[in-house]
Amino acid sequence: MFYMLKRFSAQPFYATVTELMFSLPTLAVFLFVGVLADRLDRRKIAINCDLISCVLSVVLLFAIIKEWIALVFVLLFIRSAVSKFFQPAQQAIIQGILKKEEYAQAAGLNQMVGSIFMLFGDGLGIIIFWKIGVEGAIVIDMMAFLFSAILTYFCFIREEVRLPNGAQSLKGLHIKTMLYDFKEGVKYILNNKLLLYLTAGFFFFGIVNGGLSVMPAFIMKYKLSSDHYETYMIGLGIVFGLGMLVGSLMSPIITAKLKQYQLIAFGLLFVGIFIALAGFASTVSVYFLLIFIVALFLPIANIGIGGWLPKIIDPKMMGRVQGCVSPLIMLSQSITLGIISVAFPVYIAIEGLFLIVGGVLMAISLFYFWMLPKYAKEDNTIKWEIAKR
Repeated sequence: MFYMLKRFSAQPFYATVTELMFSLPTLAVFLFVGVLADRLDRRKIAINCDLISCVLSVVLLFAIIKEWIALVFVLLFIRSAVSKFFQPAQQAIIQGILKKEEYAQAAGLNQMVGSIFMLFGDGLGIIIFWKIGVEGAIVIDMMAFLFSAILTYFCFIREEVRLPNGAQSLKGLHIKTMLYDFKEGVKYILNNKLLLYLTAGFFFFGIVNGGLSVMPAFIMKYKLSSDHYETYMIGLGIVFGLGMLVGSLMSPIITAKLKQYQLIAFGLLFVGIFIALAGFASTVSVYFLLIFIVALFLPIANIGIGGWLPKIIDPKMMGRVQGCVSPLIMLSQSITLGIISVAFPVYIAIEGLFLIVGGVLMAISLFYFWMLPKYAKEDNTIKWEIAKR
């Protein structure tokens, strides 16, 4: 994105399309990702996703060097499509190797680790971009995929976790089978009211993800500091990561006192309020303060969701549920990025983008406050009989 903002400074359309290439592929592969995660070896899926992404990164590097922008977009699309198979497999593996009472703990630990990477990751990325260019960043990206594949290869994962529905071959999976399994995933969600209402909110998370993927860079470049926006983006990454880390450290105290639906709803409400306010910040320091507060409350909602979903989803259906949820999020995220690419800055000002995203989060929180308490039981898991074929 920074490469596009620098290369096409007067055309934010290119930066938005770059982000769109990360979300749009979900809509092309959503039918397969969850089905494969439940039918094939989840460990092999994760390893192959990393290896293929590594190879595609090499080709992407070549396209960047030649400045074939159209090919860059195509490669970003394909690499993103491949990576979409990773998350359902990974999520299902994590669910399988943990006990139920460990889900919330694991979500909190995962949030803390993620916060540390946010604290340094964005800043490191921009420094790498400055020092060795986008080419160097892609090389590091490529090495990260390779290292992830090696780590996963040496993981010991029990067969019942890797193959919850028994060993099957890729040749035996036909379109008809995949359609049937995808339909089973949809039916599973519809028959579990708690899961259904949580999933309904995820559609709007896509709007939020789409907006936040470009809004921080846009407000820095086009409102607060057009000459030094890259430098301030390093600072923003540190501020946001620090807020997430502090919020993650505080969350065990809060999670012990609130129910999971309250964690989600309260977290989203405060995040929405301060995101909306951040769009009207007149100085970088005020914007940083508001984003720090956003980051403080975000882990509370994340831990609430991350600790709840594995409890209410049958392990045999985790891949298919993820395969239904991901395209729902990415559909709204892609629509949002498409609208931003056309409407910003001609029809929607930067303040309007922040108001929309903040308002959506506040609306989701109120919806969750209203609906989730009716179905919030400690063990609401639905077992699902899968037809043997």
